Amino acid sequence: MKYGRTYNFSAGPATMPEPVLEEIRDEMMNYRGSGMCVMEMSHRSKVFQQIADEAEADLRELMNIPDNYKVLFIQGGATLQFSMIPMNLKTPNGKAVYIETGAWSKKAIAEAKRVYGDNLIVAASSKDKNYTYIPDCSDLDIPDETDYVYICENETIHGLTWNKLPNTKGHVLVSDQSSMFLSRPCNVSDYGIIYGGVQKNIGPAGMAIVIIREDLIKDLDPNTPIYMRYDTHANAGSMYNTPNCWCIYVCGKVFKYLKNLGGLGEMEKINIDKAKVFYDFLDSSKLFKGTVVAKDRSLMNIPFVTGDKDLDAEVVAYTKAAGFENLKGHKSVGGLRASIYNAMPKEGVEALVECLKKFEAEHK
Repeated sequence: MKYGRTYNFSAGPATMPEPVLEEIRDEMMNYRGSGMCVMEMSHRSKVFQQIADEAEADLRELMNIPDNYKVLFIQGGATLQFSMIPMNLKTPNGKAVYIETGAWSKKAIAEAKRVYGDNLIVAASSKDKNYTYIPDCSDLDIPDETDYVYICENETIHGLTWNKLPNTKGHVLVSDQSSMFLSRPCNVSDYGIIYGGVQKNIGPAGMAIVIIREDLIKDLDPNTPIYMRYDTHANAGSMYNTPNCWCIYVCGKVFKYLKNLGGLGEMEKINIDKAKVFYDFLDSSKLFKGTVVAKDRSLMNIPFVTGDKDLDAEVVAYTKAAGFENLKGHKSVGGLRASIYNAMPKEGVEALVECLKKFEAEHK
């Protein structure tokens, strides 16, 4: 890595593509002759409107987003969406169906229960095996009055991902894609809402992108807080209040970077290739082991353990001394975790594997 940069395996805020950081550096003091940094300019200015318009257009092209979907840039990260989704989609006698596959779907369930109460249904869960697999969702018991079916498509903490979407039996599918956003192609028409906090795989912290089918943006109870309504953001072009201008700008840079790379199909190939390096190591190691069943392993977040928490702590210290940052597992599960998002180069994964092999050899 250049400029003395480390290999950063953080789950978020996470590593960014170096070409994007270099472009940002070059435009920091004077964005394209404006005489200002993007952080300084008005969100009502023509120059920023062009930044926002280009960002949306490039995202639409990357994901092939149909015209009947709105793209919203909303402050608050993914956690705010845990509340906005049920508040906006609930019908008077409706129910919400959730699939529980890890820490983030569990948090979303807790928030939605505040809105739906006993009409929230957990139709399937992998809690019985500590969220190490995706449950079979080919024939869920979904009531006719269901407003939507909700999944977290990639669980950042537990490191598992959906490779086959649930059978919603015609009901709206809502997906939290925070830690897999733009890591592989996505058929947007399969979903009613796709959303994600951008600080994991796209940009800096402080914003979520919401891709929502237009028919789901509807009139709500007038007592619904204005900022919590999707129509507020859709009708104002994501500028009801001052948006996270800097985040939109950086995300736009990442969208162009991915387009220049060849798009999401090419990005998926790269991600499969580098994840294989790490999983092949775990499968052959006598000291380290992965925690997720093979068919449901994430390409983005790889939790692993030695089986001894003190030894796990030694690994964290050892790798940090060698120049690898943020290998400690989430505090709720312990162990170790390597997040290898789009911007993590394959050579970073290879270097980490060699470091772990060396540690293993020294601790036989």
